[in-house]
Amino acid sequence: MPLAIVTDSTASLPPELARERDITVVPLQVVIGATSYDEGVADGVTAELLAESLKAWTPVSTSRPNPEEMLEVYERLAARGAQEIVSVHLSGELSGTLESAQLAGSRASVRVTAVDSRQVGMGVGFAVLAAADARDTGADVETVVAAARVRAAATTSLFYVDTLEYLRRGGRVGAAAALLGSALAVKPILGVEDGRIGPRERVRTATKALARLEELAVESAADRPLDIAVAHLASPDRAAQLAAHLGERLTDQLEGRSVVVGEIGAVLGAHVGPGMVAVVVARRD
Repeated sequence: MPLAIVTDSTASLPPELARERDITVVPLQVVIGATSYDEGVADGVTAELLAESLKAWTPVSTSRPNPEEMLEVYERLAARGAQEIVSVHLSGELSGTLESAQLAGSRASVRVTAVDSRQVGMGVGFAVLAAADARDTGADVETVVAAARVRAAATTSLFYVDTLEYLRRGGRVGAAAALLGSALAVKPILGVEDGRIGPRERVRTATKALARLEELAVESAADRPLDIAVAHLASPDRAAQLAAHLGERLTDQLEGRSVVVGEIGAVLGAHVGPGMVAVVVARRD
């Protein structure tokens, strides 16, 4: 294993897939009330507990892995034979995880290249998988890093939320924007632009918002081969319907691959709230 790949739990990679592709996943933490949970581990927070806590307005916060934890991961990989490490993480505009990776990398006994995907969720996950694809062909570290960055740049991440309140509480949107959304009773569609979360459109009803989310996803496909992921928090029916529609409309671009559908991780879920539905379109440019 001369070149190891590391990411964080917000990349939403299923544990079995991460093991199969030899990708090391570092968990972020979710704090509910006074209890801290690692994300993405067997005894971690469940989506049901998170959704119930958010609905009950129980205090929920998230925290990044600290540099010491990241350094421990890097040194463990070095002890197993890694000579170089590529560490791909969620947008540095939204989390200090990248900073922890950079600080740890500066102290590691092997070369660590920390990559800011400028994405969230499976937008990060698809970039990590592109890096793994490149590594598995024997590519050098520069090519592996470029593969992750190119895939992330060719990815569109969109999501619908029932309310902006959770994003406001987490500092991801301003109070004025959240208040405006509540006052007008609109259903916002948001997107990731240059690593930040920003408004794309406002629609009057949830049904219209989800239909518009589908149209925006199809538009972003641009007749290219692609992968698609649909994520949700406490909204499985909405997610299943959106995934089915996208699978039908983009069959040719998927080239036999399935639309990935799953519950969003607890760290991202804590900021968007129950009812959220996201779609990630990652072109294979």
